[in-house]
Amino acid sequence: MLFVVGVVAGGAAFWSAQNALVKPLTLPVDGLRMDVENGSNLSRILLRLESEGVLRSPRWVRLYARIKDESSIHPGEYLIPAGSNAMDLVGRLNRGDVTRYRVTLVEGWTFQQALSQIRHSNKIRQTAAGESIAAAAQALGIEGNPEGRIFPDTYVYRSGASDLDLLRQAFERMDTVLAEEWQQRSENLPYKDAYEALIMASIVEKETGVPWERDEIAGVFVRRLQRGMRLQTDPTVIYGLGDQYDGNLRRADLRNATPYNTYVIGGMPPTPIALPGREAIHAALHPKDGNSLYFVAKGDGSHHFSSTLNEHNRAVREYQLKRRSDYRSSPAKSSKND
Repeated sequence: MLFVVGVVAGGAAFWSAQNALVKPLTLPVDGLRMDVENGSNLSRILLRLESEGVLRSPRWVRLYARIKDESSIHPGEYLIPAGSNAMDLVGRLNRGDVTRYRVTLVEGWTFQQALSQIRHSNKIRQTAAGESIAAAAQALGIEGNPEGRIFPDTYVYRSGASDLDLLRQAFERMDTVLAEEWQQRSENLPYKDAYEALIMASIVEKETGVPWERDEIAGVFVRRLQRGMRLQTDPTVIYGLGDQYDGNLRRADLRNATPYNTYVIGGMPPTPIALPGREAIHAALHPKDGNSLYFVAKGDGSHHFSSTLNEHNRAVREYQLKRRSDYRSSPAKSSKND
């Protein structure tokens, strides 16, 4: 009789365990989003899900996790798909299969634009470090203007990551890329250090409408520096105007003596003017050989390059003073532009 009772009890336990582990969880049709906080543990998560009617018999799930050595869990936001069972749940929590988000910082953006993009991304935890450019610079250990010091790229993060986490990741990424490119630079460049190359790269980034012109534009600027000529590039003037720039660059602006007005100052501006990508950094460190000292936008996103002032003036008359109706300084949206 006792044997029969034991068999019946064992069978009941087996079927109870099977139901708890194998039967699909009670989930919405689009799955369940679940936050696991730092310091939480599997038992607490299972009890919470039991109270919400998602799973049954958490004791069997805990026993299963111990046997499988999957009791440890990772914090973050999880999406548990419809049709998942308790074993799937334990595996996800143990592996840390958290929902990941992405934020993209675009080449040519300013530091302020990148900071705003990060701060307003999904599931980002805002901190005092992201409240202003000055606060971000201090948190990153940067003295002065941090313009150009973070790398434009797509970054993946978990729910609860802070703005400072992403800023630091982008800052360290820029340091790595710049060091790699600087180590492989061409000879006889007019830069005293990698930071000056970064300044040049930011100018190239802002002047380039089409990718294949980067090294040629860099060549123009390098030759002008080597000959003691002013760079005379509009993007530096615009950056120096800051909020005063209304989208229309006037002759008076070109005479406005700011530290960034390369029509007035010699050499390069004191800091980068934007976030340069790797291609712009590479171009600044591998400028194209040639004789061109001038370039003017043709209106289709590309430029006409000239080696003499007379040739340049003719190009200005052709492409600027007689602008075509569909003139644009950057390529059409359908064009390839990385």
